[in-house]
Amino acid sequence: MSDRTMTRQVALLLFVSFVSISSVLGQISYSIPEELSKGSLVGNIAQDLGVDVKRLKQGKARIYTGESAEHIELNKDRGVLVLKERIDREVLCGQTTPCALDFQIILENPMQFYSVTVEITDINDNAPVFKKKEMKFDISETVQIGTKFVLEKSLDDDVGINGLQSYSLSSSDTFTLNPYRIGSSRHVEMVLKKHLDREKRDQLSLVLTATDGGDPQLSGTILILITVLDANDNAPVCIQTEYKTNVKENSLKGTVLTTVSASDADEGPHGHVHYSISTAPKGALDLFNVDKESGVVTLNGKLDYEKFRHYEIDVQASDEGGNSDVCKVIIEVQDTNDNPPAINIMSASSSVSEDVKPGTVLTMMNIQDPDSNENGKVHCTLDENAQFTIMSTSNNFFTLVTDSELDRERASEYNITVTCSDEGVPSLSSSVTLTLQISDVNDNAPVFESSSYEAYIVENNTPGLSIFTVKARDADWNQNARVSYILEDSSVNGVPVSSYVSVSADSGVIHAVRSFDYEQIKDFQFRVKAQDGGSPPLSSNVTVKVLIQDQNDNPPQVLYPVQTGGSLVAEMVPRSADVGYLVTKVVAVDVDSGQNAWLSYKLQKNGEIRTIRQVTDKDAVKQRLTVIVEDNGQPSRSATVVVNVAVADSFPEVLSEFTDFTHDKEYNDNLTFYLVLALAVVSFLFITCLVVIISVKIYRWRQSRVLYHSNLPVIPYYPPRYSDTLGTGTLQHVYNYEVCRTTDSRKSDCKFGRAGSQNVLIMEPSSTGTMQRMQSEKSILDEPDSPLEVSFSEVICVTTVVQVSAVPPHSIFSLLKSGEIRLTVRISPSENAHMRRRQLQ
Repeated sequence: MSDRTMTRQVALLLFVSFVSISSVLGQISYSIPEELSKGSLVGNIAQDLGVDVKRLKQGKARIYTGESAEHIELNKDRGVLVLKERIDREVLCGQTTPCALDFQIILENPMQFYSVTVEITDINDNAPVFKKKEMKFDISETVQIGTKFVLEKSLDDDVGINGLQSYSLSSSDTFTLNPYRIGSSRHVEMVLKKHLDREKRDQLSLVLTATDGGDPQLSGTILILITVLDANDNAPVCIQTEYKTNVKENSLKGTVLTTVSASDADEGPHGHVHYSISTAPKGALDLFNVDKESGVVTLNGKLDYEKFRHYEIDVQASDEGGNSDVCKVIIEVQDTNDNPPAINIMSASSSVSEDVKPGTVLTMMNIQDPDSNENGKVHCTLDENAQFTIMSTSNNFFTLVTDSELDRERASEYNITVTCSDEGVPSLSSSVTLTLQISDVNDNAPVFESSSYEAYIVENNTPGLSIFTVKARDADWNQNARVSYILEDSSVNGVPVSSYVSVSADSGVIHAVRSFDYEQIKDFQFRVKAQDGGSPPLSSNVTVKVLIQDQNDNPPQVLYPVQTGGSLVAEMVPRSADVGYLVTKVVAVDVDSGQNAWLSYKLQKNGEIRTIRQVTDKDAVKQRLTVIVEDNGQPSRSATVVVNVAVADSFPEVLSEFTDFTHDKEYNDNLTFYLVLALAVVSFLFITCLVVIISVKIYRWRQSRVLYHSNLPVIPYYPPRYSDTLGTGTLQHVYNYEVCRTTDSRKSDCKFGRAGSQNVLIMEPSSTGTMQRMQSEKSILDEPDSPLEVSFSEVICVTTVVQVSAVPPHSIFSLLKSGEIRLTVRISPSENAHMRRRQLQ
């Protein structure tokens, strides 16, 4: 073991417990003798500290000794301190008393430590020892009585009562031993009490015995051989009894410490003095050297203030005749700042939660600087790190604590550099870097990349199609940062939103659950919640608006002219119509939107049908036009409408020409069925009735059949102001209808209609008569052969004016069939006569 380590082991330090998360104050002292065997009991530390043995185990109790070796170990199972090895006090402490071992017992969870001092007491296990086995003196026979001869001192490694106590000289009538007090600075001297006579006895042999005070008492001896020489009357005499010098510990080898000088009154060889080190502490002989001739004392090795601070050596000045004197040299070693502080980590936390409170202890350190005075004063600082601070709890003990709240999202790891410097000139320092991991707590909710989202999807999509992806980020770590996406409960038009969309919990991908129809729903919105995996979990939500984009999936629908299966619709054009005359207007709509609803017409873009030249007599009365209505979508969709145009100036002309128009298949089938049935009934009547009655009935039946079997088309007549609404795309909202039905009409359709103006459909513009007036004219209707009687006798004419708001013409047909409205036909006298002639023919 080095002297430096031994010095640190024997240094007495005052330890004061410091406050941590849960601090304990304790100072325990024990005393044991040296040379106890390994495993010997030192003390019951658990009992003396009042700590349960379980606490020692759970707190991972351990002994901290800094840089010193561990001589004592802790038995946590028994709660006692035992010797780790045999201790030799002399090796451990040398001559220093008291000899003590100082260490700390560290506990964790919470951090605590206790200071323990174990004093090692001396036993008498070392006898006094002389460096040499014998001493030789050449003494002149002329030496005077009372002359002193310095003897070698004995060394005893024990201390106190076990150390060196006395010297004794073997029985002699020539020499005696000067009284000597242990611990004094005087030398052991042998004094001549009787003249020597070389002729009688030229050699003497004496024994010097050194004895300690131990029990049992131990001693050591040295043989003194004296040769009696011829006369050398004067012994060397030191000019100074003591020489004192100071030397810095970092002085180089060869540095002159002092010069010892002695004089001898003799001449010749007996007056020549030479110097040598006679007595020196252990190890000092290698450190110092004295010049034999000049007495110059120089440094021969490297000094260390921390090992030895004070040296006393004896320099013997001797002449050739054997006379000598001893000069004492006292060397004081001065400290220099040659030791940087040593940083010892007693306990450290490698990880701490980010929610710890300010003031939490993270690391306990012991700082040691073996230098003295200002060179040994230490202060510690941290690098620029505002989250932590270092505090001095007691002499050379420091704690690293949190100074503010931590945030793992801002810094997940800290490399904290602790620098400790002394106050020497120049200052020396040491540093250590502590790595601290910050563990995460769930203190951050997920955050969406946007405050709201808009997603677009084309209608008629496939269910399961990915619409959009929402993304949220969580600044926490690991499980606390794992984000799950949840569709919040809500409804769209009374239907749960989960029947519209779904959200992937892991990826945030939004899928369509159903196929959307733009014409039913154009947009809807819902909320998505992002929730992390912490405990308790944190969440945030965002609004997602889904906009459905239109597709061209609907063809145009023709509102006017109305296409029905039971009637033919014809538009009447007078022969006097000019170029550009408005024949009719095709009105269509498309439920799609945007360009998918932009409609175009093949004849003219706005759906109006106009004449392009003057109507002539050669033009056919019946004109059939096909109008194609197309939208502007991709691909384009279309609808077709058939417009029947009657080129005529009067209504009867129209009736005669349009009786041959073909009805739809379903309508024709129904009419044929009734016609066949009527023929069968009439045939049966023909067979069963008398010839006369049959003739009359046949005549009347033929007259009524004109109206019964007439398939007269509906010829709407629109007032002139209808043409003023070009481009509006709508019909007038109010219509007035005057209709009349016969009791036998059954499935016959409406024959005449009247629009919202006061204009009515007439056979001649000058006609003022009505069917009612005709019924009142008995002269005509009462005639037995009158065709009008046959044609109109069964007509019940009741005028009903109906105000219909936004009711298109085809809706009037159902009212006619149900009998809720009647048809009124106004016929002029001239037209009446014309009809009679037609019937007679």
